[in-house]
Amino acid sequence: MLNTILLQAASGGAPAAGGAGWSSMIMIIAIIAIFYFFMIAPQKKREKKINEFRNNLKNGDKVVTIGGIYGRIREVKDNAFILEIADGVRIKVDKSAISMQDNTEVPTK
Repeated sequence: MLNTILLQAASGGAPAAGGAGWSSMIMIIAIIAIFYFFMIAPQKKREKKINEFRNNLKNGDKVVTIGGIYGRIREVKDNAFILEIADGVRIKVDKSAISMQDNTEVPTK
């Protein structure tokens, strides 16, 4: 077996068909295109939608943070929000920490 490998290496070891290089190049390009359209493009679209949501938040909106804290936006800053999580209790959170709007209604007795 070692002799066979050495003989192939000595004879150049080049593939007999010249088109084999092109077909493998086309397959690599196809795999990259599939990867882009199924993985990268949807992720970029999702990020754009999330950033648009966070930039459209305003005072008075009810939100939920990534950590699960429910609050109401009291002040909008460049890259942060001041949330009121209870009467008189305010915290400062980064814009990227807001995950969604809170659309739940508090039941009254």
